[in-house]
Amino acid sequence: MADISITAASVLPGTGATTRDTTSGATITAGKVVTIDPSTGKYVLCDTDHATAALRIAKGIALNGASDGQPMKVQTEGPITLGAVLTAGTDYWASNSAGGICPRADVTAERAVLLGTATSTTVLNLQIQDTAVVV
Repeated sequence: MADISITAASVLPGTGATTRDTTSGATITAGKVVTIDPSTGKYVLCDTDHATAALRIAKGIALNGASDGQPMKVQTEGPITLGAVLTAGTDYWASNSAGGICPRADVTAERAVLLGTATSTTVLNLQIQDTAVVV
């Protein structure tokens, strides 16, 4: 398998979702997994095999597209519609493709960061858990 294919225009927070207003530190599209760049405090794409350890740990999913310095809303917890086909009951993880999301079977040679579990074929229950394990 590979990263799930997300339709950015269809990314929506669900009822009760926890969100944060942030500033983008790169060009990011809705539905991408993001983290905080410790050198700037801005949100950038998460990459679980990045050379910089801090950039391997997911902090949320972008809810809108933004370029460096622009405002961006990030969801950190709760139900999120990703505009992708999910498998209910399947765990989804941050990918070693910058900003990507993949099923557990595709997590290899990278830091394992659980994003959440699909509650339907369209909704992911976002509950980020950094396992601190490299698989």
